[in-house]
Amino acid sequence: MTSDGPGLWGMTAPPAPDCPPLAGALRADVAVIGAGYTGLSAALHLARAGADVVVLDALAPGAGGAGRNVGLVNAGLWLMPQDLIARAGPEHGPRLLDCLGRAPAEVWQVIAEEAIACEAIPNGTLHCAPDAAGVAALTARAAQWQALGADLRLLDRDETSARTGSLGFQAALFDPRAGTIQPLAYARGLARTAMAKGARICGHSPVSGLRETAQGWQLATPQGQVDAAQVILATDLFPGAPRPECAQEQVILPYFNFATDPLPPELRAAILPGGEGAWDTRKVLTSFRLDAAGRFIIGSVGQLGALDTAVHHAWAARQMARLYPALRGVALQWGWWGRIGTTSDALPRLHQPAPGLWSVSGYNGRGIAPGTVFGRLLAELCLGRISADQMPLPLTPSSPAQLRSLRGLALRAGAAALHLVSGHGAR
Repeated sequence: MTSDGPGLWGMTAPPAPDCPPLAGALRADVAVIGAGYTGLSAALHLARAGADVVVLDALAPGAGGAGRNVGLVNAGLWLMPQDLIARAGPEHGPRLLDCLGRAPAEVWQVIAEEAIACEAIPNGTLHCAPDAAGVAALTARAAQWQALGADLRLLDRDETSARTGSLGFQAALFDPRAGTIQPLAYARGLARTAMAKGARICGHSPVSGLRETAQGWQLATPQGQVDAAQVILATDLFPGAPRPECAQEQVILPYFNFATDPLPPELRAAILPGGEGAWDTRKVLTSFRLDAAGRFIIGSVGQLGALDTAVHHAWAARQMARLYPALRGVALQWGWWGRIGTTSDALPRLHQPAPGLWSVSGYNGRGIAPGTVFGRLLAELCLGRISADQMPLPLTPSSPAQLRSLRGLALRAGAAALHLVSGHGAR
């Protein structure tokens, strides 16, 4: 079955906390718009510090990208470390790289401190090379991270086969900092712990108005309003945001996942026996992992709409069988998809559109760890513990992406076309 919601994750996550719609008028020190990783992490850290915080979401915690992604907790960004430094600049580049290199450790720490039940497996990830070009890219990436002191290791063909259980790769880059989670369970856990510390989270409360006042900001919803000294915009790509600039400077990259029912023990033991999550080096990549129950999850670029679901489903079945011949014929029972926000230089954006109004967006497919870290940093900005010039990103004005809609459609169509004619070598 396919889903416009979180699919498998919605079935296996702990129940969502009760977050009734806002009704009436509230006051708060900080209002957060959006209950994804950034907004929920900000709310948790604000509440820990004793601040009065209200979170408003158009749906429910984790209903957007936080509940639809693969669940890989990765360090850094898609960019090579040297490219990241070159694009972010000599001041912010090293700071950003260091921040995001340590980001998975912060995720594991929050999960441990708050006892969040989210199938956390901090056993690393495997970035896999199916061809010579991929090997060259991983060799360069490993050297750049190792020069910075990171304990990454490039595995040869035999080691890669042993770690993945597949003969489909020539090499893999093992990153012990990383790992996997049940992504919706993590989002709901952040929400639950933030609420336990005093944060108020109002679901089904889209913000229809945002205006500056003498005391700060006033946010209007269909049934109420919030007056707050400061506001954090954490809506990213979510449609209907009160200030759409963050979404408009990103091109949408759709991403889907399919999952099997739990595999028999003998098959589970042969696939990623170390519990890592994995993906490959191809531009239209393949990601694959197991969940805690032993379901095989495979994903790639593309949307599950009326025109392309069958194409992507058939590709996923072929690719799964190519990587793991023992899975040939195993049914893919669950399908779901979400949106990734990509920026022109593959770097996140930090904005302050007006005094007391902050936003971070554009994680370019790395939302879990950066969202957790930048949520904390936005909380520290609002608390006055740090200043904007201490952030790992510079403050920049928003700039709409050129031909945003056409580029998004091209990405969707291109992925569908590739999946229609290939299984990346499958027969």
